[in-house]
Amino acid sequence: MSKRTRKEFRRKYPNLTEELGGAGTVKIQAVRTSAKEAEKTSHNLHGYEPTAVDFIRRCENDAQALEIINFLEKNGKIEPSYTRHLRAQLAERGLQSFGKRRKSGCYLCSE
Repeated sequence: MSKRTRKEFRRKYPNLTEELGGAGTVKIQAVRTSAKEAEKTSHNLHGYEPTAVDFIRRCENDAQALEIINFLEKNGKIEPSYTRHLRAQLAERGLQSFGKRRKSGCYLCSE
């Protein structure tokens, strides 16, 4: 977007401009492309069951994340197509694309 276009947008839509980039703006850093995994996260009626992404978010580096992915695939916890997707995301976007790293005890304090 050119500077001229930005100025015009700000002039025409001052409130929307403030909402889009003002105080309280939340950056989205994680990527969740599997609807099935997103549903598991949002609908946990009978207690919490961690997803593959939850385990990956506990990792400190890419090697640990790849080890988790391989383990889950080997034990049949995730489908091969989802495994390929997770590996590709890890390789292309890095570990931080799965979200902020979770530390030990994070589920006890409802982070």
